[in-house]
Amino acid sequence: MNQGGPPTGPARILGIDIGGTKLLAACLDERGELQNERSVNSPSTADDLLEAVVDAAAHLCDGRPPAAVGMGIPGLIDSTGTVRIAPNLRGITGAPLSPALAERFPSSRRWVGNDATAACWAEHSVGSAAGSDEVLLVTLGTGIGGGIVSGGRLVEGAHRFAGEIGHMVIDPDGPDCPCGKRGCWERFASGEALAGFGKEAASSGEAARVLELCGGDIASLRGEHVTAAALEGDEGAVAIMDRYSWWVALGLANLANTLDPELIVIGGGLVSAGDALLGPVRRWFAQMVEAPDARERTRIVLAALGHRAGAVGAALLANDGGGSEPVR
Repeated sequence: MNQGGPPTGPARILGIDIGGTKLLAACLDERGELQNERSVNSPSTADDLLEAVVDAAAHLCDGRPPAAVGMGIPGLIDSTGTVRIAPNLRGITGAPLSPALAERFPSSRRWVGNDATAACWAEHSVGSAAGSDEVLLVTLGTGIGGGIVSGGRLVEGAHRFAGEIGHMVIDPDGPDCPCGKRGCWERFASGEALAGFGKEAASSGEAARVLELCGGDIASLRGEHVTAAALEGDEGAVAIMDRYSWWVALGLANLANTLDPELIVIGGGLVSAGDALLGPVRRWFAQMVEAPDARERTRIVLAALGHRAGAVGAALLANDGGGSEPVR
């Protein structure tokens, strides 16, 4: 029995996924199995963020420092762990988070990087892509993020900015993007884009059920309304999903031609669409990818870890050295 000393027991690792509105903290054991989790509103400053991480560790890690702490952030995070840009978290742009994390958790292994990169590592390690060494993860949400595993190792690029696939320009004359360019893939294939297609269809009287689900207010129509109606089999919603899936498949085919992954994992909020998304994406992809009859089939699957993938991946990356060695 412990007689007043520090708490004992199996080591815990902590993963933090910071979104535009919510911060999810997940506590795992060293095998990667979830022990407990906590969600709070996303802090608006770097100091508040770090205090939220300390607070999460105190509540989730049995009252002792975690063996490892990882943090996934939607933005460009350089090799020093400094946030170069985080469009949805402007209050932490420029913050040197890795050194600050070291001050608060000096005995813990640490990792700070992109949230989609972390989610890819989680799916590769313990999710839908377990056992596959050539993996592309695409997160379809408010925007589009990406992560790459090749040879069983995480690919982050020369400056750790690899995976910003949502900002491939596929139409130079397309709509403006928050990144400052025009016609980025995420303007056509994100959850926001799906909502836009739904609004167009509703305005022309082609999406009665979708409009019904959003209470008749086109301005409040979201991608979730389209997917819900499509899962019911509504013809108008199915047609919207087919149009949207064409754009998703276009980007996936370009990426497959470049990276030749064994497996493409689709994550993010759009996974709730299930087969209503996966079916047409697979069909269009098979038509768009180079020489489909002459190559091994690239499997396209849904992510298994859902909203926890970023937090789980950040914890695992902190614990195993940042994905520099393949997981077997």
